[in-house]
Amino acid sequence: MTTADWLIASAIVVLFLLSILLAVAETALTRVSKAKAQALAETKGRRGEVLLSLVEHQEWLNPTLLVVLASQLVQSTLLGVLSSRMLGAWGVVVATVLNVTVFFVFAEVAPKTWAIQHTDRAALAAARPIRALASWPPLRLLSRGLIGLTNVILPGKGLEQGPFTSEAELLAIADQAVEDEVLEAEERRLIESVIELGDTVVREVMVPRTDMVTFPADFRASDAMEVVIMNGYSRIPAVGTGIDDVIGIVHAKDLMRAERDGKGDRPVSELARPAHFVPETKRVAELLREMQQERFHMAIAVDEYGGTAGLITLEDIIEELLGEIADEFDVEDPMIEPLPGGDVRVNAKMPLDEVNDLIEADLPTGDWDTIGGLMLSQLGRVPAEGESVAVDGWLLTAQRVQGRRIGRIRLHRLTTYDPEGDPAPVDAGEASR
Repeated sequence: MTTADWLIASAIVVLFLLSILLAVAETALTRVSKAKAQALAETKGRRGEVLLSLVEHQEWLNPTLLVVLASQLVQSTLLGVLSSRMLGAWGVVVATVLNVTVFFVFAEVAPKTWAIQHTDRAALAAARPIRALASWPPLRLLSRGLIGLTNVILPGKGLEQGPFTSEAELLAIADQAVEDEVLEAEERRLIESVIELGDTVVREVMVPRTDMVTFPADFRASDAMEVVIMNGYSRIPAVGTGIDDVIGIVHAKDLMRAERDGKGDRPVSELARPAHFVPETKRVAELLREMQQERFHMAIAVDEYGGTAGLITLEDIIEELLGEIADEFDVEDPMIEPLPGGDVRVNAKMPLDEVNDLIEADLPTGDWDTIGGLMLSQLGRVPAEGESVAVDGWLLTAQRVQGRRIGRIRLHRLTTYDPEGDPAPVDAGEASR
């Protein structure tokens, strides 16, 4: 080998080692999350702070990738030149095999695998060298120039925001954490509830107007106290000419104070506190922040025409996160009741998405929020007790009807289902078979 051959061989070795180091650095830095980098910055001093700056600002990535590509291409070219000078035409074949096998294994797969296994250690070690490399002015100018050329060929300025994680990916991460016993199953369910709360509106959580307990504005305080004791509520709306005319919220402690002071004959309108009104389409997460900031526990939901749609309390929102919270006064029927044979009986007020999750179905959604709303929509009228309707492979049977309202619905999976067929009412005798 001549002196030139030795120089070429030395350059190949240097570029090979550089490729290994850059492969480790690129893999480690791209796998460190911002939260992890912040934690390392607090515990690892200056190295952690440098790492955090790299993670927050991804400007290092393009120069690094450019050096990686250049080192690999130049190394492959030099190896081909050296092999052809030493072995002739067969040298090209030898160089190709070496690049595809040896260099791929030792300069790509092995270092990146090690970086994945020791992400924190590799990222901290690579932070300062990568920052120095990416800050080198000639490399930065060359990288920006090539990016500018790319934008000329394919116009675009890239994402204005950094990488983001979707809700589905967050839940997948939580599922993996449960499998790895990092999170408890209950903690995973809480994470899912918090995510879903962001898409939940007041209409889906509120107590509908038909279930609201109210006082007439001229009701005496002593009589109102009896209603409070009977229902076990701490706050009840006071109404004027009707339920659409809510004049305020009456607190049980104000009624007790009035009775104790011998003012039981005072009308509740004099004791009512101002009511908070919110649109029924308002997001529950926003309302929760308002309740915390303005210190109120109940709001009246209004529809688009200004009428009362229902009311929502702080407890309703907390139950949306944590599940049903029962106290000594709660005597409601269970929302879900498994039946023999695989059928399920549910409260007609149960949200349709929860029913779909429960029975692993895909019942249609629309202008209704509940399973009872779906049945009313499919029939086009209030059903009689025992009347059924087939919907997307499920038989819905009204088992309790009070006036114009469905109380409970039995769900039965049909063995035969024609997706092209229209939903049709089913005779009560046929539904019971």
